Amino acid sequence: MKTLDLLQLRRSSKKFGTKAPNKAQLDIIFKAALRVPDHGHLKPYQFFVIEQQQLVTFRDYLNAAAEEFDLGEDGSKKAKKISSQAPMIIAVVAKVTKDLPKVPAWEQIVTAGCATYAIQLAANTLGFETCWITNKWVNGSALRQALHCQDADKIVALLMIGSPEEGEITLASQTEDISGFVHYLK
Repeated sequence: MKTLDLLQLRRSSKKFGTKAPNKAQLDIIFKAALRVPDHGHLKPYQFFVIEQQQLVTFRDYLNAAAEEFDLGEDGSKKAKKISSQAPMIIAVVAKVTKDLPKVPAWEQIVTAGCATYAIQLAANTLGFETCWITNKWVNGSALRQALHCQDADKIVALLMIGSPEEGEITLASQTEDISGFVHYLK
């Protein structure tokens, strides 16, 4: 697939097969993530790979968040679904350095977001589906502790990744209409 086609037609999918990226594929994916725009060359992110055998532990962290935020029975069901939907999850943490006048915290978080998108695009190029999730899960104390988050750090993504349920990766049927989003300064 051509790069511009992927950029214009990519979409998230929550339907995964059983195959996760192998070590060589992950290396390619993370090398792409390290090339995102990064004011100050801080590389303000860390990536945590949650492989199949650790998804039960990951579910425990999500259940702890469901309890912490009073999400009830629905929260527990959602935690189970999230932790069993894809064969791998990559957590992306913005490692924020405070009090940098030239590179404020928001820029560092945006850089981590760009790294997440680069992971998605690289994974899609290698034939894997992805889905970026956040919600209250990313603020759960147990998960933050497991991902070595400091007070200023933000979990910007829990990125589900895996082979397509069948066939090729899911693409949008058409490009988006840009009217209403693009304006020219006069």
